[in-house]
Amino acid sequence: MLKFPKLFSTLLASLLFSMAFAQSHKERVVTYISQYANLAINEMLRTGVPASITLAQGIHETSGGQSDLAANGKNHFGIKCNSQWTGETMSHDDDSKGECFRKYASVEDSYKDHSEFLKRPHYAFLFKLDPTDFEGWAKGLKKAGYATNPVYAEKLIKIIVDNNLQQYTLLAMEQQQSKESMSLALANNEEKKDNLKTAVSKLREVLTDAKLAVRQGLTEKTSSLKKESYPVNSIFNINEAKVILAPGGTSLFAVAANYNVSYKKLLDFNDLEVTEILSKDQLIFLQKKSKRGAKDFHVIEADEDLHDVAQKEGVQLSSVLEFNHLQKGMIPAIGEKIYLKSPAPALPKLATANVRNRSISMK
Repeated sequence: MLKFPKLFSTLLASLLFSMAFAQSHKERVVTYISQYANLAINEMLRTGVPASITLAQGIHETSGGQSDLAANGKNHFGIKCNSQWTGETMSHDDDSKGECFRKYASVEDSYKDHSEFLKRPHYAFLFKLDPTDFEGWAKGLKKAGYATNPVYAEKLIKIIVDNNLQQYTLLAMEQQQSKESMSLALANNEEKKDNLKTAVSKLREVLTDAKLAVRQGLTEKTSSLKKESYPVNSIFNINEAKVILAPGGTSLFAVAANYNVSYKKLLDFNDLEVTEILSKDQLIFLQKKSKRGAKDFHVIEADEDLHDVAQKEGVQLSSVLEFNHLQKGMIPAIGEKIYLKSPAPALPKLATANVRNRSISMK
């Protein structure tokens, strides 16, 4: 007769192991998306293969980047050798033991070959579908024999839905529309060549400033947010304004669509310039922030700038600058108080000054 305490302990251990494995796999998937989303977008712009489908296949075929094929052959899509393949190969057990698979010099080569593989006549019917119809693409891949797994389509669809991969297809479409609009404008407006020369000149000035900033150590910093301080995948409030924690790699276009907020308003609410994909974890407000904070001041931490302060405290950046007698781009020193409700008694000590304004270092 099985003792209940022992049975309970066994079931509990099994449950904890399953939870740990699921969390580990989820983290691998998030990392995979962050690393290769741009490759999928670029391939969609080049060939028309939906970015959501490419990423879902890559995640599934590599188990989030951990498969032997990915590790040893940079093969992210399980593509086997055939008579036309003249590149490197590797042996791997799949439907049969020791089958021949393609081996690549880089992951980028694997992504490009995957797109070319789907451009063959055998898969031509897929490109008649709308690129946003990921269900049709997933079922079409299974129908065309891309994989032998009977639930291959359902697996791809679940990966896309669970990880909101559709946002990367939408982002690629947005970029394509922008490129087409720009090409049309240039073709129909030859008289604007002088303006274009001026724009190029200004761009060179910006690049010169950027190089100077790098030399002075003002490189882009990593996120100063602590994820555990905020709820994940849900709306919460900071200073009575609605906000979410958006992971690095998230499309702002997708956030705008998901929460029914216009893209322009999203930029205004968060004091952001034109942004497509977030380069780091960020707090993104879904409504206008207050002009005053909930507390008197904020103490500057390491790797934190005034925009970080405005986001963490839910205060408009313009108010933060005005209260503290600062200009955009100035970086207060660690430990300095940034006033949030009323004017500061004096300008805070600066760690370094804004390059564009040619201010003097206060170190």
